[in-house]
Amino acid sequence: MGPLRAHSAAASLWQEAGPDDPVAVIGFGGALRPGLRPGDVVVASEVRGGDRVVACPTAPVLAAELRRLGMTVHIGPVLTVDAVVRRKDDRAALAETGAIAIDMESAAFLDLVGDRPRAVVRVIVDGPDRPLVSPATVRTGFHARRVLARAATALQTWADACAPRSIRLAGPRSFCAGVERAIAVVEAALKQYGAPVYVRKQIVHNIHVVRDLEERGAVFVDEVSEAPDGSTLVFSAHGVAPQVRDEAAARGLDVIDATCPLVSKVHAEARRFAARGDTIVLIGHRGHEEVEGTTGEAPDQVVLVESVDGVAALDVPDPDRVSYLMQTTLAVDESHDIVGALRERFPNLHGPSSDDICYATTNRQAAVREVARASDIVLVVGSGNSSNSRRLVELASRECGEAYLIDDEHDILPGYLAGRRTVGLSAGASAPPALVERVVDTLAGFGPIERLEHNVVTESVEFSLPKEVSR
Repeated sequence: MGPLRAHSAAASLWQEAGPDDPVAVIGFGGALRPGLRPGDVVVASEVRGGDRVVACPTAPVLAAELRRLGMTVHIGPVLTVDAVVRRKDDRAALAETGAIAIDMESAAFLDLVGDRPRAVVRVIVDGPDRPLVSPATVRTGFHARRVLARAATALQTWADACAPRSIRLAGPRSFCAGVERAIAVVEAALKQYGAPVYVRKQIVHNIHVVRDLEERGAVFVDEVSEAPDGSTLVFSAHGVAPQVRDEAAARGLDVIDATCPLVSKVHAEARRFAARGDTIVLIGHRGHEEVEGTTGEAPDQVVLVESVDGVAALDVPDPDRVSYLMQTTLAVDESHDIVGALRERFPNLHGPSSDDICYATTNRQAAVREVARASDIVLVVGSGNSSNSRRLVELASRECGEAYLIDDEHDILPGYLAGRRTVGLSAGASAPPALVERVVDTLAGFGPIERLEHNVVTESVEFSLPKEVSR
């Protein structure tokens, strides 16, 4: 079609369209980035034409839907050019701008789009290493056309999600004091001792945090044995068993303990109860690093209970010598039910001096409960191995019927949003606040939003750094 005809066609279309109607530009394009092949789909993160750049904030969501349909999808800038680019050197020069694909119409179509929701999808027909006209042109053209037809289904799902909506943000959300401290420990160790700094397990359960620290020189290992002799090793926020500390000492490692002080409190209680000769019922989730660390304080006396049903199956030497502890990231309601069952079975049950469930877990659950009751759907930002994030999803699901855990905006599917005018949003204690803002920006790409903050409490807890990095 070309830029001029595209601009003329767009002017006619926009006169008929409503002010909030979504706009999708779909067609074929040429690859600039090596590795893009005919039939691959490019979803524009932005469209560049002349001196103008138009952002497409819903690109991650549309890309997720296309991938769900089995397509190979790439997200990146699309550059609109005035004429077909045939020479390999010319394409290489355009690739240096950072664009991953070219077309001849998208910028002209979007020039008049205003604030409407917008998306650009291009199916690759040729690339930097494949000429536009070749013996394979007909075959690749038919393949690209079939892919384009399938992509139209995803675009309809995307369009159905476009609408004005309210975003209700739960507060508090995101980082707690223990997570902030743990991240600060690794950052300070890198600054003070230089890379590499080894970290046993993920410092906190969030893939974005881990990747960021890896890029800065942190090396994450599963076991102490993977850290070289004499190296610096950080214990994660979830704590470790005494056996792990002994192994690190035997290896001559310079250990920095980033265990959350609230987890350390549970460890101290485990030692106290064990010294009394009690059977210690640990309420938690099997396989979680915090549970493994606490169990290690008294492995012969700790028994794990994960549900109310598990209480009935307990077999203890002395029913009058039973104590309980809790993983700090449990669902408040569920854990209280289990404690109630324990007290009914063991009337002389001893508990911790104060609630083991941490303040941040309690506050985030209270906030997401309030938001969920006023929302059509709830999105919780957090990684799949984050216990406290998963508990937020479970709680929100009970309150509003539909909730999803997302690592970031790339995990949102447009089907989540269709017909939903109020979206609740929270984040686990290990999820960076910036991820929440990225999700809000993406949701705003589907139409005008009203941002509503729901703060149930203001947090002011801070923890000091360990002496090894506080100098």
